[in-house]
Amino acid sequence: MGTRALAAATPDPTLMGDIYDIVASVGEVAYRWYIDSDRLEWSANAAAVLNVADMATVATGRGFAQLFVGSAQTRYDAVMKSSLADHGSGVAYQVQYAIRPSTAATPIWLEDTGRWFGGPDGRPLRAHGILRVVNERRAQHDRLAYMAHFDELTGEINRYQLTDVLGVALEEAIKARGSIGFLLVCVDDLSRINEAYGFAAGDEVIAACAKRLRAKMRGGDTIGRISGNKFGIVLAKCSAEDLAAAADRLLEAVRKDVVCTSVGPVAVTASIGGIIAPRHARTVRDVLSFSSEALNAGKQKRRSSVEIYRPDSERDALRRENVKATSEIIEALNERRILAAFEPVVEAQSRRPAFHECLLRVKRSDGSLVMANDIIPIAERLGLIQLVDHRMLELAIDEMRANPELRLSLNVSPSSINDAMWWNVIAAALAGCPQIAQRLTVEITESAAINDVAAASGFVGRLKELGCRIAIDDFGAGYTSFRNIRRLGIDLIKIDGSFVQHLADSPDDQAFVRMIIELARKLGLETVAEWVQDEAAATMLAGWGCSYLQGALIGSADICPAWRAGEDLASIAQQG
Repeated sequence: MGTRALAAATPDPTLMGDIYDIVASVGEVAYRWYIDSDRLEWSANAAAVLNVADMATVATGRGFAQLFVGSAQTRYDAVMKSSLADHGSGVAYQVQYAIRPSTAATPIWLEDTGRWFGGPDGRPLRAHGILRVVNERRAQHDRLAYMAHFDELTGEINRYQLTDVLGVALEEAIKARGSIGFLLVCVDDLSRINEAYGFAAGDEVIAACAKRLRAKMRGGDTIGRISGNKFGIVLAKCSAEDLAAAADRLLEAVRKDVVCTSVGPVAVTASIGGIIAPRHARTVRDVLSFSSEALNAGKQKRRSSVEIYRPDSERDALRRENVKATSEIIEALNERRILAAFEPVVEAQSRRPAFHECLLRVKRSDGSLVMANDIIPIAERLGLIQLVDHRMLELAIDEMRANPELRLSLNVSPSSINDAMWWNVIAAALAGCPQIAQRLTVEITESAAINDVAAASGFVGRLKELGCRIAIDDFGAGYTSFRNIRRLGIDLIKIDGSFVQHLADSPDDQAFVRMIIELARKLGLETVAEWVQDEAAATMLAGWGCSYLQGALIGSADICPAWRAGEDLASIAQQG
């Protein structure tokens, strides 16, 4: 061995002293354990760090073991019960355990990191290492472990633990051919409570409801917090009669008295949805889904009620249809089978073409076409209408780019009014080709304007800034006041076709439509009469001052309009 190697292998006493000082300065304790004699040697700071009054009591491994708390793995376990053997370089170990010295009121958590060395037989002979106090880390670990299983606000088990309990109970019930109950309890109007009294009061209400529910539960039943204002209760060995009785008892417990919070008394009610399993649900997923369905059905009838799930063949059939319809719409979008048809709108007096309305069509895989009225209600119900609106906007923009003289109107559903994706598409398209905006009219339904005038007004304002015109579609069906029309700042009113299609034979419709046209003209608004079926109605409308006509008399919607065949727009009037 060379001189350098010998120097490296021989410890420098001064350096070793510095190392012990460094260890002590950061609050760690060094030790040596001579296993054959059980003697323990400690660094000078051990008494202060470990809160040991008399170090003689921990001068042996056996003496130190007297301080252990709990059943965690100890240094003795890590070393003496190791399945490894020392082949010359030692065997590393790291364990955490708690000790309680006589001078410490609470346990001290230690992380013990070391290495043991074996004798000739490879088994432990001596060990050395470092002890580090890890109370804060252990407290954080314990807190995370608690939060993984329990709800911090109420102290009850959380959703994940509750579903585990539910799964075990359901499996046992299936094996024993018995039944269990599940109740989904929802604290009513928590958002109102939070708004009226503050979120702290809302938390106090949730915690109080948890206590009230637990106080009225049977022994052996389990409660857990499912979400913000919902609790789930698993009722073991429960019949339908037991379920109903438990639900009524728990409902009364919640609403019987006001909850006294830090800001004052708060009146509280709850609604409950329940189910018997495995009779009506054989999986945890179905239990949760069906009980939630029952809860929602009950809340639609009235607050503070109990609704027990029962199978419904019509509802199940509707769901199957929804699944099928969703797949068909998504496939049509992905396969570019969403098409645009164009229905002409003409000036009422001259019958010259004014613009075209861009209408949805869906091409089935067999080549047949589905009309907008058969698709849009389904898409709205299933939450797919924004995707459809997005595609229709792309089609309209593309058509207007390809035909610089073309003017179009395009329907937008209420769901897309605040849809960022829709706005991004139209803003980008008009920024790159601003003249399109002057040729585009965006139609929003009267119902959208009624339901949220402020949102509709913002929508109209943003589109006008881009240069578009705005129309109210189906006007008259919702009886929007002309005050709202003025507030919205729209340009065009499309009179609902139900008042126009039998206009020539209905004095009531005539009076209503004539009034709309007259008021619109006084407000400086143009009007479009939809569903114009015959010349008699067209003549009346033109005579009353209606601006534009649209309907079967004028021309039907076509996915292959004349301009695509090289004809100019002027020829459309002759076809009408």
